[in-house]
Amino acid sequence: MVDPADLRVVLMDSQTAATLAQVLPLLLLTLMVELRRVEVHRRGHNVRTTRVLLGLFFVAFGVVETVFVLSIDGALIPFTWSDLISALSIFALLALLFVLSLLDSPSRRKHDEA
Repeated sequence: MVDPADLRVVLMDSQTAATLAQVLPLLLLTLMVELRRVEVHRRGHNVRTTRVLLGLFFVAFGVVETVFVLSIDGALIPFTWSDLISALSIFALLALLFVLSLLDSPSRRKHDEA
């Protein structure tokens, strides 16, 4: 008989999850630098729609990154509390990065006010 408490979900091997958990945030940071440089968050017919789409991308990226961090020990379920705390910390930092990426620089604010 199968014991339901002995549930183990493996998405990928631990080396791949660890590598992706380290590389993907660097790629996201590079992407955000380029998005700020070309000011994508200020373009388009509807700036609110652009920002919502960027927000949805960040949420999806955060979920994927959280799953990779939880999978570093080789299994998504069961996870250790330290893995969960690390994953949620990364998710919170990604949310902070998103909010900061939408802020105007002080020089831009002075230019818009003048």
